[in-house]
Amino acid sequence: MKKNHALLFILFILINVSCKTNKKNELIKFSGLAQGTTYSISYYDKEGRNFQKEIDSILKKFDLSVSIYDSTSIISKINKATEPQKVDFYFEEIFKLSQAISEQTNGAFDVTVGPLVNVFGFGFKNKEKISKQLIDSLKQFVNYNEVKIDNGFLIKSKPEISIDFNAIAQGYSVDVISEFLINKNIDNHIVEIGGEVIAKGRKENNTCWKVGIEKPVDNNTERELIVSFEIENKALATSGNYRKFYIENGIRYSHTINPATGYPVNHSLLSVSVLAERCAYADAYATAFMVMGLEKSKLFLENHKELEAYFIYSDSLGKNKTFETEGFKKIFSRE
Repeated sequence: MKKNHALLFILFILINVSCKTNKKNELIKFSGLAQGTTYSISYYDKEGRNFQKEIDSILKKFDLSVSIYDSTSIISKINKATEPQKVDFYFEEIFKLSQAISEQTNGAFDVTVGPLVNVFGFGFKNKEKISKQLIDSLKQFVNYNEVKIDNGFLIKSKPEISIDFNAIAQGYSVDVISEFLINKNIDNHIVEIGGEVIAKGRKENNTCWKVGIEKPVDNNTERELIVSFEIENKALATSGNYRKFYIENGIRYSHTINPATGYPVNHSLLSVSVLAERCAYADAYATAFMVMGLEKSKLFLENHKELEAYFIYSDSLGKNKTFETEGFKKIFSRE
């Protein structure tokens, strides 16, 4: 009898395990609002769990750390303060990543560019009031070497220094949500926030997640893709000059500020899309390349094979051209 009971118990366990193993992954999809933009998330889960409430809570907490549009956030308090301010985990992690990328790009990426961004105003509404003297007076407050974190406190060498994480925070938040899903044993997912995206694993039919790069069309409300392709375990971020710019004396200026000159960049690059392991990296390097321009970015990429990039630029005749690294060429050849 004991033997029979043992056999029945083993059989019960085997049937239970078999049922759980064969349970089909359920596709969970939802979207929402965060960081002044939209997000969309898709993933496969055998338990059919919907984590939208938890994810919304994470994104709200994230904004309370690094959103310059929230007057109660840590970054807003730091920008107003004259004394060292305590930071949280999100702020410190983004700050460390930012400083490392600033070093690598010789300051093309610089989170202390805040005073210059602010003086031009959203959509360049203040540009008529800007003089060389004003820009020169503000440049003294733009230098990533003049800020540091010591024992959990952000220290500015000058109180006028203002930090702006907009060129990396969105990508970092994509990584945060991806890591949350992985910790829930959801390995196959795609997370997109404001156009920055990370894709992990594959879809249920064993195909890769598909992403796209937007066609740079001036002031076009209808967004059209110039190219689409599949990625696996990669992040993609794009920085572009074709939606926010102004033209003065025949010269086109973008919304991207060059920390070295204090002015918006005015070269031929229209957009840069970067593939990297983490979305924070892709986001920050895309901005850095917009500052550096095409030729300097090419040289940089020769020494950073962990990155892939796709550039859209305007030639001397005003026609759009593209340049992609070898990694992107391989991806396109599989389509």
